[in-house]
Amino acid sequence: MTNRLNDPLVSVITPTYNAQRFISNTVTSVINQSYSNWEMILIDDHSSDDTVKTIEEYLQKDQRIRLIKNNKNMGAGYARNIGLENARGRYIAFLDSDDQWLPEKLSKQIKFMQDHDLAFSYTAYERVHYRKNGDIEIKNVRVPKYVTYEELLKKNVIGCLTVILDKEQIGDFRMINIRSRQDYALWLNITRNGYKTMGMDEILARYRVRRDSLSSNKFIMAKRNWSVYRKVEKLSLIKSLWYFGHYVVLKTKEYLRYI
Repeated sequence: MTNRLNDPLVSVITPTYNAQRFISNTVTSVINQSYSNWEMILIDDHSSDDTVKTIEEYLQKDQRIRLIKNNKNMGAGYARNIGLENARGRYIAFLDSDDQWLPEKLSKQIKFMQDHDLAFSYTAYERVHYRKNGDIEIKNVRVPKYVTYEELLKKNVIGCLTVILDKEQIGDFRMINIRSRQDYALWLNITRNGYKTMGMDEILARYRVRRDSLSSNKFIMAKRNWSVYRKVEKLSLIKSLWYFGHYVVLKTKEYLRYI
């Protein structure tokens, strides 16, 4: 593992809710990073399964791992903000409780950000689809080198599990406390304000597509996107319809590739 004195601390923010089946793989993927100067903050959103019990086993093994328990279920946005309030690192990374990183993720991406003086970076990743018949299909999600605010309004090409943000450049920040798309709203805010952003088109993470997840419901996600346009970004009706039209077309093309 790399362990240089000048390696800045990376805070990994992981909200969990009934993630007993997946959380071990997620935590292990952080422990196995070649970059060693990290802290992992897990925020359990009042799970009813053995998620907390599983996490507590890791607390005994690695002091870089911390657990915060919510007294009631508040949603991923609220949980991530609790993590952000407790983060001590210069860099902030996000990893959900059913996703994984490849071992060189932090090493390569932090170097990439330092080499290009970036406030915000993201990478390519794998989408792992679990079919009803038990088959597993893996799709590679490539990313553009640059993305503008206007392009993001048409389609969110940034996977939350791949993002790293530099607090030294951006300053203190929080996600909007909405039930979903809070990460998308943050990317829009950062790009709208002109912070230097760049994509690294190398696969460094693995995203699990679950049929029971909120993001798997296309109709709900469309409604959430519309809400971001109108209530968060406060776009006019005409602009909202323009960008929503692009969203529907692009998401339909994406869906057809995965069925």
